[in-house]
Amino acid sequence: MIDAPGLAGAAWRTSSRSNNTGACVEVARLAGGGWAVRDSKDSRGPILIFTTAEWTAFVGGVCNGGFD
Repeated sequence: MIDAPGLAGAAWRTSSRSNNTGACVEVARLAGGGWAVRDSKDSRGPILIFTTAEWTAFVGGVCNGGFD
């Protein structure tokens, strides 16, 4: 994990299926490749960084029901 100030220029977004309760995650594509994920309730808190391969595997698992 890294702290949020290290990614000050990141364009964070939430899912279009998110509701307005603030209980969701935000993702940002990184300029050097990969993805960053953070808790929307704590935008200055810790951030998880994933390589492109890790992110692709995660999204594939979600789409295939691997986390149901």
